[in-house]
Amino acid sequence: MLQARRLGTELVVGVHSDQAILEHKGPTVMTLEERTSAVNACRWATSSVPEAPYVTSLPWISHYGCYYVVHGDDVTSDSSGEDCYRFVKAAGRFIMVKRTPGISTTDLVGRMLLCTRQHFIKSLPNVLAGEEGHGTVDEKRQLGQAMLQKIRDFASDDSGHKPWCDVWSWAISRDGGEPFRQLVAGKRPRPGQQGVYVDGGFDLFSSGHIAFLRLVHEAEESAARARGWYTAEAKASRMELSGEDYGPVYVVAGLHDDDTINYWKGVNYPIMNIFERGLCVLQCRYVHSVVFSAPFITTPAYLTSLPYGVPNAIYHGPTALMSVHQDIYLVPKAMGLYREIGPHVYQEVNAEQIVQRILKSRALYEDRQRRKGVKDGIEADSKRKEDEVESGARKI
Repeated sequence: MLQARRLGTELVVGVHSDQAILEHKGPTVMTLEERTSAVNACRWATSSVPEAPYVTSLPWISHYGCYYVVHGDDVTSDSSGEDCYRFVKAAGRFIMVKRTPGISTTDLVGRMLLCTRQHFIKSLPNVLAGEEGHGTVDEKRQLGQAMLQKIRDFASDDSGHKPWCDVWSWAISRDGGEPFRQLVAGKRPRPGQQGVYVDGGFDLFSSGHIAFLRLVHEAEESAARARGWYTAEAKASRMELSGEDYGPVYVVAGLHDDDTINYWKGVNYPIMNIFERGLCVLQCRYVHSVVFSAPFITTPAYLTSLPYGVPNAIYHGPTALMSVHQDIYLVPKAMGLYREIGPHVYQEVNAEQIVQRILKSRALYEDRQRRKGVKDGIEADSKRKEDEVESGARKI
């Protein structure tokens, strides 16, 4: 989606129905409504279109004002084995981009079914510095550089070209040094914005997380409206001072590291490691700054040392706090900063529920994994033949 957004001024994202995916690919993990909410929360998406056809036609894309269709270089076929984009390709209205390396739905389902932990990261700063991981010194260094570049990319604004999210990592300093280290410089809080802090694992970044972050925004926007943020005079003042208008809230999201989550949740949680979870949070339009490896308990020392100072509010959602026998928000409550988001339609959707969905229909998903492997082989062969045709055309 980021690569597609960088190619134009608007990005319309079609979301296939549950039934279409079941017919052509296999059972879905998330419902159509959940997947659509994920698209709508992505900073690079201009709009979403639910129930998009699995095979893309020219009249359909033209109806939504789109000239080009963008897809990764992994060939996608329908249930009959034909290219889903054959019509737009024939019309010269297809743009292929390099598939973003990393995890896929198939990878995540595999982790859930096999309960693996090989994806855990001990120290993200060490990995980014090339000091942790597998391979030679050069391989680890190159991997670290590639991961840091991906963090920069995912921290970009809604155009995909300019900096947006401010990105930090936190660690207790044994020598009394600065605990915060900036990874990517982005937009910092601007005059009048309310600083808000949220934290969590954000594992599998589900509709529950997205709804929570959206409701935090809505709560702060409602409060801002009451204090006159949206009046013409207030807007004119911001334009005069900053040269542009901006929203009333600045959300900082703290992500707990893999070991911390695994300590409290056990098994092979988190399903996604801290780097993967961080990318999910970074692309969310409701987040302005991310702190990797944030502490599980918000202490006075941590809050007062945040790069932007003590936040105006600290929010928590309606979900249960794992198996914790202490109030981890005791300090924010004592400081008068604690706020709660009430019940919402997706409050029960979290990593555990998604894993339970997989396990409940384990036979279906295992069959999906097997069929996906066969389908990948067919699609790879189709891609090879397509490349050979293109190569032959270039030689002619």
